[in-house]
Amino acid sequence: MRIKRGVTSHKRHVKIRRATRGMTKAHRSSIKRGRQATTKALQFAYRDRRNRKRSFRQLWNARINAGARLNGMTYSLLIAAMKKAGITLDRKILAELAVNEPAAFKAVLDAAKKK
Repeated sequence: MRIKRGVTSHKRHVKIRRATRGMTKAHRSSIKRGRQATTKALQFAYRDRRNRKRSFRQLWNARINAGARLNGMTYSLLIAAMKKAGITLDRKILAELAVNEPAAFKAVLDAAKKK
């Protein structure tokens, strides 16, 4: 008895159609193009999850540097002074302080300068 593969193919096609929901034209209607689009989308998603971390760290560093320069110091000198003083605030929190709480940021900067 021969094996008919219609059910298996249909399942695979439905899986691709679900994955391409929201895409347009051939990416949505064609199975072959849909598979290619899904593969590429997953590659971009993987890459950009890492790039997001890189972008945010870059943004935080720029904000910290701007805040430090307003107080007569540079980013690298501030980070070095903080390490020497044993202040363990991460860059995300430092950037938040620099933007929204300038007084608190200045206090951290002064504490780092003392040591």
